[in-house]
Amino acid sequence: KKNELERTEVSKEKTGVELKGVKAINPGTKEEIPIWIADYVLASYGTGAIMAVPAHDERDFEFAQKYNLPIIMVVCPHYPAKTCPVMDEAYLGEGHLVASGKFDGMPNEKAKGEITKAVGGTKKTNYHLRDWLVSRQRYWGAPIPIVYDPEGKPHAVPEKYLPWMLPTDAEFKPTGYSPLADSKEFVRRTEKIFGKGWKPEVDTMDTFVCSSWYYFRFADPANGKEFASKKAIQQWLPVDVYMGGAEHTVLHLMYARFFTKVLRKLGYVDFVEPFWKLRHQGIILAENGQKMSKSKGNVVNPDDIIEEYGADTLRMFEMFLGPLEDMKPWNTKSIVGLYRFLNRIWNFQFSISNFQANPKKDLENLRHKTIKKVTEDIENLRFNTAIAALMEYSNALGETMNKKDVETLLILLAPFAPYMTEELWQQMGNKGSVHSQKWPQHDAKKIQETKIRLILQVNGKVRDMVEADANIKEAEARELALQNEKMQKWLEGKQPKKVIFVAGRLVNVVV
Repeated sequence: KKNELERTEVSKEKTGVELKGVKAINPGTKEEIPIWIADYVLASYGTGAIMAVPAHDERDFEFAQKYNLPIIMVVCPHYPAKTCPVMDEAYLGEGHLVASGKFDGMPNEKAKGEITKAVGGTKKTNYHLRDWLVSRQRYWGAPIPIVYDPEGKPHAVPEKYLPWMLPTDAEFKPTGYSPLADSKEFVRRTEKIFGKGWKPEVDTMDTFVCSSWYYFRFADPANGKEFASKKAIQQWLPVDVYMGGAEHTVLHLMYARFFTKVLRKLGYVDFVEPFWKLRHQGIILAENGQKMSKSKGNVVNPDDIIEEYGADTLRMFEMFLGPLEDMKPWNTKSIVGLYRFLNRIWNFQFSISNFQANPKKDLENLRHKTIKKVTEDIENLRFNTAIAALMEYSNALGETMNKKDVETLLILLAPFAPYMTEELWQQMGNKGSVHSQKWPQHDAKKIQETKIRLILQVNGKVRDMVEADANIKEAEARELALQNEKMQKWLEGKQPKKVIFVAGRLVNVVV
């Protein structure tokens, strides 16, 4: 009489009854074994009958203890060993077989396949995708296109009447049944099409139905003839990057894959996975380190932040808090730093009319470095380090007002601060939107360093840092290190046993 949820609940007491007068034959040992009907074994799993292994399964162990059934250890963690440990709980780890005849001493993973062959069995995969509850008693899901004749027999709404739209006169009262049941328009519409006495289905579909295929509709949202044209699907899908919370992994993502595979099987799409890349964003915690919650009164209202600092500042602060996937505590005081950064760029508008044809400092090297860094960071969702690179670049712009440098900054900053960059772009006299500009490309030749900071070490400890040619050779670097005044002080006239040279980075003198 128990339902499946009650039967599979981990914490509940296991119950069962022996089927007396009947025995099963162990296919491996040919011994007779008792048959029990147990509440935690489901008819829908495999054949509905399982070989209990009480020594190595928690539920079987608990069941065997309750009914005083033998618990025989067959996987031992210590092998060879004369005795296995006394069992006060099921052993679930790796080991070698014992009490298993010719399979004794065999690793348990290998033994699974060997025993299966020996008894003439076959391996089978059991999928845990459960039946999907589609029908929900609420208003905001998609209406189910089913109507009932006067005898109560269900009929599909013909295609010419689709889409089957939600009525707009539903009452939201706690009645215990769907709000659509009180819609007069819904009943009138159904009777007008099908006849007197016909009734509409008043439950709606679960919202998972919509979220399992919406990405197809996004590709072709104005199409009134099909969910999406093949041309649009080929152009836009599969989705390049899907970003969501980890809590969506089991249901939403599983059903999205299910929908995609069904559509492929029916010939509507030619790909099998809906999303190429999946990333989870971390949670932003309250300032006290707790999870934000209305009940705890520690929620930050974004409208308040926007009112004081603007939407661009809020966007950038959230991205600058730390790595995307990490849990990050909110800190209202720190938002001022991003606000000042954007203000500094905003103030460029007062000087962009006086661009210097020959600025005091050539930023070409830094410009190409910044383009490379920001592009790669955006592609890998490292938004915090991309913003840091833009800060460094904007600081250098204080020494120059070259138009190309400023335009590059605005285009790179546009995904992070879309409103302010658009305004500045227009004020510079540019045509079109900053968001429709071609993304800058870096030139690898122009980011090569001509000079480096070469670290000088004695016995692995840094003693000085000097400027040197980026392509300095080992012999030259060795000579530079040994002649350096600070290094000589630490060498104390001793002859080096070894000199280690790491090209482009350091010289380590071992004495």
